[in-house]
Amino acid sequence: MSLKDLMTTYRQRVDTALDKWLPTPSIHPSHLHEAMRYSVFNGGKRVRPLLVYLTGKTLQVDLLSLDAPACAVELIHAYSLVHDDLPAMDDDDLRRGKPTCHKIFNEATAILAGDALQTLAFHVLSHDPYSQATDKQRLEMIDTLASASGSRGMAGGQALDMEAEQKILNLAELENLHIHKTGALIRASVKLGALACLPIEKSSLDKLDHYAKCIGLAFQIQDDVLDIEADTATLGKKQGADQAHHKSTYPSLLGLRGAKQMAQELVEQAITSLQDFDDNADPLRWIAEYIVTRQY
Repeated sequence: MSLKDLMTTYRQRVDTALDKWLPTPSIHPSHLHEAMRYSVFNGGKRVRPLLVYLTGKTLQVDLLSLDAPACAVELIHAYSLVHDDLPAMDDDDLRRGKPTCHKIFNEATAILAGDALQTLAFHVLSHDPYSQATDKQRLEMIDTLASASGSRGMAGGQALDMEAEQKILNLAELENLHIHKTGALIRASVKLGALACLPIEKSSLDKLDHYAKCIGLAFQIQDDVLDIEADTATLGKKQGADQAHHKSTYPSLLGLRGAKQMAQELVEQAITSLQDFDDNADPLRWIAEYIVTRQY
């Protein structure tokens, strides 16, 4: 099966699972539940759930055991986008070509929807009826997602990003920012898929984590490149937003050619870290290449 087919299959699978976990607007408070579902089901590539599934399948984990961690990581991602789009943060009107949550509903509802999506993620992990993980592994999954989402992960990265506006960062500072803001949740996605395996050796976990760290940075570099090269219609959000906010980016520090070269080198490192895994890991190798060739 090609990567395109796998992406379609797993996107449909996680959407079906998300639909079961998310409250419907028929349940009170309906307006909040409508905003939550709008924010989750407004498109998206589902890259993070895909990484959960592909990592798990590399280690021959049953798909039913992967649905909950795939949902959990996407719920965290969705919450982060709702909050990032708020006027107090990035002040975006479009997300994936559609009006952002606070534009359709209102700012207060968007904040609450993000809050509720975040907490739902941990409910899903703790109440998954199909998990084959031990209690210890389930707790480690919850801890992994909490750490990746909090002040030492994604939220901390967003804080660093806001502090960095109107400043010129050096390469090490920029890398540190994005290891937290973008990379932490991508690393968590891979680790969640691995933790669903019974058992998982530490050496394998370390190699998968290095793979995830590399593709996380490569993902952000490609985002920076697309902010320059793509148009608003293709991106689904306003093109040139980084420049408008005077943010340091990889192209601004390295030039477009240098940024693309760095992204490709990171992909090569990621693939090298998988050299001890068999052909079951091929989709992980494919998605590493996809990350730096995608157009949105």
